[in-house]
Amino acid sequence: MLLQMAVCARLCGVGQSRRCRRRQRHSQDQNSDSEVDMDEEEEEERVVGKMKDEPNGSSSSWGLCGSAGSAGPPHPQSLLDLPPELLVQIFSSLPGTALPNLALVCKKFRQILNTETIWRRRCTEEFGMRDDLRKMETVGMSSRDLYVKRVNPQVKSGRFMKLLPDYEHMDYRDVYTHLLHPYRHILGLWQPDIGPYGGLLNVVVDGLFIIGWMYLPPHDPRVEDPMRRRPLFRIHMWEKNKATVECMYGHKGPHKGDIQTVKKDEFSTKCNQTDHHRMPGGRQEEFRTWLEEEWGRTLEDIFHEHMQELILMKFIYTSQYDNCLTYRRIYLPPCLPSDLLQPGLFKGTYGSHGLEIIMLSFHGSKAKATKLTGDPNVPAGQLTLEIDLNRPVRLPDLETQRNMEELSRLVRGVHEEAQGGSQGRDAPAEAAEAAEGAEGSDSAPPAGAEEVEPGEPEPQPFVLPLGVMARNEVYPRTCKMCFYGTGLIAGHGFTSPERTPGLFVLFDADRFGFIWLELKSFSLYSRLSDQLTHAQAPSMQRFEAMLRNMQSWTS
Repeated sequence: MLLQMAVCARLCGVGQSRRCRRRQRHSQDQNSDSEVDMDEEEEEERVVGKMKDEPNGSSSSWGLCGSAGSAGPPHPQSLLDLPPELLVQIFSSLPGTALPNLALVCKKFRQILNTETIWRRRCTEEFGMRDDLRKMETVGMSSRDLYVKRVNPQVKSGRFMKLLPDYEHMDYRDVYTHLLHPYRHILGLWQPDIGPYGGLLNVVVDGLFIIGWMYLPPHDPRVEDPMRRRPLFRIHMWEKNKATVECMYGHKGPHKGDIQTVKKDEFSTKCNQTDHHRMPGGRQEEFRTWLEEEWGRTLEDIFHEHMQELILMKFIYTSQYDNCLTYRRIYLPPCLPSDLLQPGLFKGTYGSHGLEIIMLSFHGSKAKATKLTGDPNVPAGQLTLEIDLNRPVRLPDLETQRNMEELSRLVRGVHEEAQGGSQGRDAPAEAAEAAEGAEGSDSAPPAGAEEVEPGEPEPQPFVLPLGVMARNEVYPRTCKMCFYGTGLIAGHGFTSPERTPGLFVLFDADRFGFIWLELKSFSLYSRLSDQLTHAQAPSMQRFEAMLRNMQSWTS
């Protein structure tokens, strides 16, 4: 693309003789210099028409860089010889940041770069924007209306129509220049600095808005339900050349906000009208509303006194920020063919703390689960699980599995070996082979038997031991593989943290569990199914550095 731009400049008079540039300017002055403010089809026809009006021997086409006496070469020798629709296609493939410099080359390029097709393609390919600016007022229901109703269904959409700008007089170039490109650095996944609780923010292009969605786990203990989303802020074009930031926190609709980029991979939000966050009934009404949204129940429905204290503590701590938060960028873990399962984000049960979000990643023979949301005991950013893929555990029969003492003895035996420094096998693939060893002998399968896909172990029966607490009694009754691992436990305020042995149970590609021997409890994890864009780690080194930084934020 850079080479194309260089050729553009060379062929259009930059660096040419003064006489050549004078001929080019004289030819271009014959064209209409009016700005085109129609839809993309009309603009292209206008440009094509202007090119056809030029005489066949015009110096601005064949004679620009060819010989003066030539009647017309058989092939184009200048980019200006190409049809305008082809130039539109070429310019559309360039990054949007290069187009303003390309417009400085010559007047004809500047006219072609006014074509909406070019900027619409850049908005779509670089930022995934799908809405059509020209149809915002003609379709029966635009994404803008759907978004407003989704945020505040109690207010009629007609009222919001008056508050939102008129998109009829905007174009894709304005949207790209003043909205998408200036705020491109905040797109992706972020973790808010909310003490031990953390969180998960996803900033995306949603229709004609840039919206910051806070992802919330399902209500405890429905771990396999989809994630919930709450808008914290949005950015959109209020005037033709200006983007507006609005805070979405509270229950009175959007209001004035601000976004500041603190440093690379970090930004802050500020609400300029925090009175919009208050409710007529005072703090009690705010707490009841928050409890209903956060837990899906009332305080009277929660009989456990310790759980009530944890809930009240979280409300008091988180509500003091009033959506004035600092966010740090996080990445999704890289995926390798040797990984036991697809790495990514999972939601899991954590006893009276409710559901929390963790990030599963693979590092050679180790699997690590890092908390994105946390609690006063083990805060966000800490390594909640560490699995040794070199130490598979073969489960006994179902009757023995129900005996907690037998399972504890089995896992603690592996734990003592690991603490003693004994070496496991060399690769996770060999651990998978060990788990498959019980399926049969090494002899070849009999003729006509169905071949088993290599690396896919047969499911084996699984049941939780008696006395193990589980928030969700509905869990898979078969598993693929089991491994020894450790889980992080600590006292309130992250005091006296220690890693205790446990059993990692792989159920399928989207679910796994962990039995905490010390706590006699079971956590079930289910994969997030949401599509997360602008979130892939540039490299494994950057991802591992991010994990180290996350632990230092809350240590």
